[in-house]
Parts: sequence; C-alpha cells; structure tokens
Amino acid sequence: MTRRKIVTIVGTRPEVIKMAPVIRELGLRPSIFEQIVVATAQHRQMLDQVLEVFGIKPDIDLGLMQQKQDLAEFASKSLLALSNLFSELKPNAVLVQGDTTTVMTAALASFYKDIPVGHVEAGLRSFDRRQPFPEEINRRVAGCLASIHFAPTPRARLNLLREGVPEETIFVTGNTIVDALKSVSVGEAFDDKRLVGLGGGGRRLLLVTAHRRENHGRPLRSICEALRTLISNFADVEVVYPVHLNPSVGDVVREELGDIDRIHLVDPVSYPDLLRLMKRCFFILTDSGGIQEEAPSFGKPVLVLRKVTERPELIEANAGRIVGTGARDIVEAASRLLTDAAEYSAMASAENPFGDGRAAERIVDILAQRVEG
Repeated sequence: MTRRKIVTIVGTRPEVIKMAPVIRELGLRPSIFEQIVVATAQHRQMLDQVLEVFGIKPDIDLGLMQQKQDLAEFASKSLLALSNLFSELKPNAVLVQGDTTTVMTAALASFYKDIPVGHVEAGLRSFDRRQPFPEEINRRVAGCLASIHFAPTPRARLNLLREGVPEETIFVTGNTIVDALKSVSVGEAFDDKRLVGLGGGGRRLLLVTAHRRENHGRPLRSICEALRTLISNFADVEVVYPVHLNPSVGDVVREELGDIDRIHLVDPVSYPDLLRLMKRCFFILTDSGGIQEEAPSFGKPVLVLRKVTERPELIEANAGRIVGTGARDIVEAASRLLTDAAEYSAMASAENPFGDGRAAERIVDILAQRVEG
C-alpha cells in the first residue's frame, strides 16, 4: 500500500487542542500515513504552551508571528510561506482545523497547488460576517476550498449542504474537543500556584474569558461593569479571569477590574489548569468558541458574551445562553443562575451535544478511504 503524505497545519492554541487527537491517530497508522506537522506560530507563546501539554513537536515551525502584526500582514506571510512549503513537500493532502487566519491561508495555498484539503470542524456558521471576526469569513473561505469536510454536528453538515457543498464530501464525525478532553489528566491540583484556593471557603467561582476582537473597546468595558456589579451583589461570589495577552484586552481589563476585591486577574493559564478551573467553577461567562464546546463535558452552564454563536447546539441543548455584552443583560442572566437552583440544575445537567470522543478515529478512517497515495 502506498503511504499518504498528510501535512497537518496548526497555528494557534485552539487548533493544537482540537488537532492533537487527529495527530495522534495518524501517528498510530504509520503503514498508511506519513504525517508532517507544520506550525505557523500565529500565536507563539500560547501555541508552545499547549504543544507541550499534548507532547507534539512540529516537524516544521515557520515562526511567522511578530509583535503588533495585523491580520493582512500575517495572512500574506502565511500564504507565501505555506505555498512555498507545499511546493517542496508535495503532500497528498493538507489537514486544517477550524477558522483561524492560518486555516484560511493554508486552504488557499493548497488550492493554488491543487492539493486536496481536509477541513476539521467544518460547517460552523454564525451567518454574521463580523461575528466572530475574522473567523466567520475564514471558515467560509476554507469551506469553499476544502475537498473533504469533517462536520462536527448534523447542523454543521446542513449548513454546508445549504451552501452547495457536495453531500458525498461531508462527514459528521463529532467534535475532536471531546477526544482531547478525554486525553488530558485533569485532577484537582493546579500547576499555577496563583490558582490554589480559588472557589474555597464556600465561595462560588465564576470563570470569565473575554478577548474577541468584536468585543474590544466599549463591549469589553461593559462586561467589566457587569462583573463589578455581580461581585457587589453577591458576597459569596469570586471571579477568576485569565486575561488574554493582547494589550487591547489586558489594558482595559486591568484598568476596569485591577483593584476589585474577589476578582482575580491572571495571565493565560495552561490548558490543564483551564480545565481544572472549569471543573471547579460554578458557571462560565465567555466569548470563546472552544469553551462553549468544553463546558458541557464538565456540566457547567455557559453565558455566551456575544450577539450570536456559531455553536447553536449549545443553546438548543440548554447548556448555554446568549447574553451579549450589555452589563444589565449579563447581570440579569448571571443572577438567575446564582439564585434559581432549578434553572441552574437544568443547565448543568444538559446532555453534551458535541460528540462521543471518537471523532479523530472517524476522521482518520475517512482520510484512509478518500486520500490517494
């Protein structure tokens, strides 16, 4: 049997988390696949952190990140670097995950070189080009260019069919985030000693992550206002907020919340520590896409700090609520969960809509069938 050369692309922390199970599964089949893992390093520090967690060492690291680099600059550098690399490697297929600028440029470079693209987590749509930005456009572009679409849910498959994607190229696999969670040993003890003691002494811990570009500026200040109000209204509540490295986030958050008792602003935490925070917290307020998928595995309600979500399965399963970024709306929704035990219980016991933990196995089975050597 001729081995298939698969180039697997990662650029950001979420890509590594969700691609790690696929990388591992490909590695278990050396007689069928030759895998080359390529990192663009779109997010250098946070990428390295999670590569270590999953024991992944890229075969090629393009190191494209620079300080204060805008999207156009990174996209142009990534497109050229990946195009040149694909000319050299001549893979049988390129595998990408999600909706980052790395994903979009890798798919376009592959198309230019007539190389089939497999898109993991295909078909997510918010149907708002600016929400989330630029991810909604990135994944639509990848969807136009991919040859094999690994849809995580039936709804994602339906989105692709409505866009005219051929049915025979779409496969519902589940979301690899569930596979990844099963592979990480969480336990109770934090690696980061700053986190020890959070949620103790009878206090209810709220986990907050907010960093999306569309929430920069006034929306982020409104989120901070809501957190101050919740701390004032509930004496048994404390907040932990791992603050994104982007100065547009960090500067605002520290200005608004830096001196508030029971609000703990910490640097980005390791992936295992983030999972431990999810496990320990009472509920989560987030604008992150990945956390919307991870939280149901821990039975934690999610308040989504966005106007729309490309993961409506979370809302339909009653595991989350879209609350936007208005301070009053956030406080109202959070207060209900803090005071209404029945509502909290209903959300915390919702069934996980994102899969059974065998997505990577299905994806690699399909690659073996669909990619020619």
